[in-house]
Amino acid sequence: MKIVLAPDSFKGNLTSLEVASALESGIKRVLPDANCIKVPMADGGEGTVQSLIDATGGKFIHKSVTGPTGNPVSARYGMLADSTTAVIEMAEASGLPLVSDEQSNPLTTTTYGTGELMLDALNRGATRIILGVGGSATVDGGVGMAQALGIQFFDKQGNEITEMGSGGMLNQISRIDIQGLNSLVEEATITVACDVNNPLCGETGAANVFGPQKGATPEMVKTLDANLAHLAAVIRSDLNKDVIDIEGAGASGGLGAGLFAFTGAVMQSGIDIVLEATGINRHLEGADLVITGEGQVDFQTAFGKTPSGVAKAARQHGISTVAIGGGLTDDANGVFEHDIEGLESACAREMTLAEAISNSPEHLANAAERVIRLILIGKNMV
Repeated sequence: MKIVLAPDSFKGNLTSLEVASALESGIKRVLPDANCIKVPMADGGEGTVQSLIDATGGKFIHKSVTGPTGNPVSARYGMLADSTTAVIEMAEASGLPLVSDEQSNPLTTTTYGTGELMLDALNRGATRIILGVGGSATVDGGVGMAQALGIQFFDKQGNEITEMGSGGMLNQISRIDIQGLNSLVEEATITVACDVNNPLCGETGAANVFGPQKGATPEMVKTLDANLAHLAAVIRSDLNKDVIDIEGAGASGGLGAGLFAFTGAVMQSGIDIVLEATGINRHLEGADLVITGEGQVDFQTAFGKTPSGVAKAARQHGISTVAIGGGLTDDANGVFEHDIEGLESACAREMTLAEAISNSPEHLANAAERVIRLILIGKNMV
């Protein structure tokens, strides 16, 4: 029996490879000769670099870069085994966890370090960058990143703005000069793993939706929204690109807009990127069953999350998919309408989160064993 194990990581607990290994151990209690193919997955957010390295090979690159508050931080990204594909999570350099509560101020935080990671990858030979956006501490429209890549911004007096891009300085920008953009950026393919469709500005834009969680007060939100609109107007005037209504432009505080405008990046669903990079379709050939999962399965799992993406791919091969979650919510049954055919919880009884995490590999193994036994019963009844 060939079983493809393609779970997401259990955030803050197990990597996707560790989850798959735990599932395999439970399966082999029942089917010791089962051919279990482990394909670590992610949806473009936290854990994407780790899952792609685990699934396809490669190595981590560590680099000191400029953090969101301007202080140096230690960040890492992945260079896949082909030595031409870099996978970067912007949160490594510009993420909210790098900012203390006292420092949380999206008027001053910057994506400069994200640009430094991209440039380092290009200098090491990357010709393709997969960039996961999410978890940012910034609302700078990607201006900080652009500066790190060589783009210059000027004020009304014609003076170059030398302070690092941040949400609070965007209204100073009067002209954008892309002549200094590093040539390696122009030669590379940059794909943004983005699963939000928020526009740059307005009620559902970067400042209004994501600003408060980054420390923005209501007054700050108004300023940030106006500044992003100003940036968009200058981009339209100088670069002939309209970023206002692009779906996903508001991702990571407008970094989505900046990546499109300054680097020519293309936005794509995170799970679709990972499915392609891991070659999931090749692994699905001849499989009898797929088991996927994530930390908590709920109705939202059906929309752009790892389990639903995996199940959709499996359905195209005529293979059934079971999702195992660390927990299941009351509305989790809604995933049955989206290619997932079976559900199981890793926790067989009520327990605290701490207890669930402390012995999670065993819980997952037990859940996988239960799934396989139920499937075998079904086969015997047919």
